[in-house]
Amino acid sequence: MEFEAVIGMEVHVELNSKSKVFCPCSTNFHAPANTNVCPVCLGMPGSLPVMNKDMVDKSVAVGLALNCTISRWSKMDRKNYFYPDLAKNYQISQYDLPLCYSGYMDVESDGHVRRVGITRAHMEEDTARNTHTIGNGESGVDFNRSGVPLLEIVTEPDIRSAQEAFDYLTQLKQILQYLNVSDCNMEEGSLRAEANISVRPKGSTPFGTKTEVKNVASFSGTMKAIDFEIKRQIQVIRDGGTIVQETRGWDADRGITFSQRMKESAHDYRYFPEPDLVPIVVDEAWELRIHEQQPELPNPRKHRFEADYGIPAYDAMVLTLTKSMADFFEATVAAGADAKKAANWIMGDLQALCSEAKRELGEEVLSPAHLAEMIRMIDAGEISGKIAKEVLAEMFASGKAPKTIVEEKGLVQISDSDALRESICQVLADNTPQVEQYKAGKERVIGFLVGQVMKATQGKANPQMVNELLKEELSKLS
Repeated sequence: MEFEAVIGMEVHVELNSKSKVFCPCSTNFHAPANTNVCPVCLGMPGSLPVMNKDMVDKSVAVGLALNCTISRWSKMDRKNYFYPDLAKNYQISQYDLPLCYSGYMDVESDGHVRRVGITRAHMEEDTARNTHTIGNGESGVDFNRSGVPLLEIVTEPDIRSAQEAFDYLTQLKQILQYLNVSDCNMEEGSLRAEANISVRPKGSTPFGTKTEVKNVASFSGTMKAIDFEIKRQIQVIRDGGTIVQETRGWDADRGITFSQRMKESAHDYRYFPEPDLVPIVVDEAWELRIHEQQPELPNPRKHRFEADYGIPAYDAMVLTLTKSMADFFEATVAAGADAKKAANWIMGDLQALCSEAKRELGEEVLSPAHLAEMIRMIDAGEISGKIAKEVLAEMFASGKAPKTIVEEKGLVQISDSDALRESICQVLADNTPQVEQYKAGKERVIGFLVGQVMKATQGKANPQMVNELLKEELSKLS
């Protein structure tokens, strides 16, 4: 019997509001433990929450980007459970009336597009952070994270493979970063993904019993955990066993999932409306204001780059991976650079410089106008491609204009035919074995001779002129 996987994803996104969702405490992740706290986020008796409007704005922005319906009237609810990281013994969340619902996201995966339904995107407060590495067998709780704005995005069970889940998460993260609602830093817990996984005989309609896999630190880890869990469930069924609805953890070192606890149901949390917060009313004017502020999202922008700039689909995909890279590319082209040449420099040498410096494109002092100017200097024959690499590195480090760098370092390309011919004649005199090989019909050796001329001129020779003049001089020797 063949089986197929049925997967739904739950993603928790910490929104980058400067203050917490129900109090004015800072959300700074790097603050010393238990310093960004107050009676509200510590759950002190008698303290009252006040809704952070910025959280609602950003949640609506995400909902619109995911094609959701925005509730005109929604509310907050109390989700009751006990855990050391929950001072109040309840979490303020949303239950039956989420802010955003009934959306979808078209996910490009393995050459096809799958429409993944978005069941809901609801607001809640984050919990505190438990730390189990204090030593002497002791644990601690840091309440700095308690009350940080959190948006939970829940999909329909529309995903059918670990690869599709990975692609969904990657493209969702891209959208969130384009919207500038979260830094999506998984190491700091700004983005946390949980997979609900079941299997069923291929072609059947009923869902199997699902398990939820939590505590995975990366998208690649999530992909591996899903793959393992699919295989585990299939093997259990083939062995005559029964899948138990439970929460499972992921052990990255052993590459396995393991049972943590039986999965709770909604009634276990005893939800009821939060009595200390008024309902949230997002009218048409409010929604329209957020809609008008939305940036162009990655997929539409990628297709526009292909159409407007005539660049290959791969280039458009890479250039739109981040909003900062896409913005930099468009600004470079607007400054006069050829689109394909700009794409090559940005995707290649410039990205390499950013990676080496551990900086995002857009954080450096290099301006798009200067990159465009450098590309024009190459086209005009003022500098060679080899010299341009040196110029780009200096532009990246100092922010100076390319013309200034070329003048200061004496990097002007040699395009004087007499000067080049002199260097070429010297190279031919110094490399007689290669000259003889060329005369014997081994024309590939000309590449070696070009390289020697470039070396002799410290990379300043005009490569096109070197090729032409070198062939002229060699023909005289034939």
